[in-house]
Amino acid sequence: MSEQPLNPSELQEEENNLIAQRKEKLDEVRKQGNAFPNDFRRDHYCGDLQKQFADDTKEALAEKKFPVKVAGRIMLNRGAFMVIQDMTGRLQVYVDRKALPAETLEAIKTWDLGDIIGAEGYMARSGKGDLYVHLEKVQLLTKSLRPLPDKHHGLTDTEQRYRQRYVDLIVNDQARDTFRVRSQVIAHIRRFLAERRFLEVETPMLQTLAGGAAAKPFETHHNALDLPMFLRIAPELFLKRLVVGGFERVFEINRNFRNEGVSTRHNPEFTMLEFYQAYADYEDNMDLTEELFRELAQAVLGTTDVPYQGKVFHFGQAFQRLSVYDSILKYTDVTAEQLADIEQARAIAKKAGAKVLGYEGLGKLQVMIFEELVEHQLEQPTFITRYPFEVSPLARRNDQDPSVTDRFELFIGGREIANAYSELNDAQDQAERFMAQVAEKDAGDDEAMHYDADFIRALEYGMPPTAGEGIGIDRLVMLLTDSPSIRDVILFPHMRPEH
Repeated sequence: MSEQPLNPSELQEEENNLIAQRKEKLDEVRKQGNAFPNDFRRDHYCGDLQKQFADDTKEALAEKKFPVKVAGRIMLNRGAFMVIQDMTGRLQVYVDRKALPAETLEAIKTWDLGDIIGAEGYMARSGKGDLYVHLEKVQLLTKSLRPLPDKHHGLTDTEQRYRQRYVDLIVNDQARDTFRVRSQVIAHIRRFLAERRFLEVETPMLQTLAGGAAAKPFETHHNALDLPMFLRIAPELFLKRLVVGGFERVFEINRNFRNEGVSTRHNPEFTMLEFYQAYADYEDNMDLTEELFRELAQAVLGTTDVPYQGKVFHFGQAFQRLSVYDSILKYTDVTAEQLADIEQARAIAKKAGAKVLGYEGLGKLQVMIFEELVEHQLEQPTFITRYPFEVSPLARRNDQDPSVTDRFELFIGGREIANAYSELNDAQDQAERFMAQVAEKDAGDDEAMHYDADFIRALEYGMPPTAGEGIGIDRLVMLLTDSPSIRDVILFPHMRPEH
């Protein structure tokens, strides 16, 4: 008969017993001296040694007796061989019972999976062809009091993986790889922009006015100044102040906060790249974005064909470019006549599921229709352009058609990845649009912007023609790591309290 799996209470009891046993072992170590030494210094990493000696034969290694000091967590114990893991990978260490002192051998018998050890010896290869360190000295550096998840009961619960990311990273190679890629992506973006003379800056996260995007902010209070304040929803208005000041190419990679729902696509705290370049327009930004995304895919994946959830997105091909208006005509059966009539457009938006409040203009209704009926169909990289000015309070109007703006959003896999536009640098026009936003806020739109008098004053000093863009780092990393949820690419995503 097959063994019956343990129920949750039995599993908890078993874990409690193991923890108690490990605490007893730690007590014994304490009696012998320092239980948590910090005098071991490694000189090599496991993954580096695997690469360095990949082609060395057993005989060549025996002749070299290359000395190494490595450290890591015990992940497997096969008796004579233990497998340790550090930040670069795994490596075997060999317990030579004929050569090691008796007290060391006795200590090793008490070690558990998860314990962290420092090992000193020389490189060798087994008869099966596996590299290992032939131990000459070894010591316990940290006793692990909690057992690691085993193969049968491992971190199979997704919520537990997010809550206990520290355990997920220990036992899950894919999780570690995802966050290595995230680090590579951010480092590459910094290099890419620095090579093009962009200056990296930092702007306030605590702001007296929430601006730069249409979103509901988190509210807080500054006690010393007795001021209501907001966690920033975007760094945009401060970055454009810097362009006014003469920093003609600036960027920031940092956190934004939006008081919205939590889903596979949204986390209330997220990482954004925003950059601004003077003497450029939104079409220049489209070209720059295509170039950046191609380079990123090639650098991280080694190809411009990006696999994602059973699909492949082709970053090597020219990205499609369509206006909001034309995309509705292309991807739905809505007619031009319906889009031009406010009553028909309102009815279509309501039927599609949009939250129509009644005060929306025709342009905003068209965007609502786009968001409900078109957005999810934009699989391959697509720039959606010419957004109505009602929904683009910071963007420059188009010279030929003032009802729309010189703006784009980039969609890949049905998700918005970037938002950009030729910046509005007419102070009087900007002031009027802020007033319109205030009216919408008063009408019940809690995502509408405040009137920012200081930003208007900055524009009155004169801002050169400028193009700006924001790229969601989390969603970009989701694409490049084939991750279905934004929580998979944020080390510590927001969750409800555990208890």
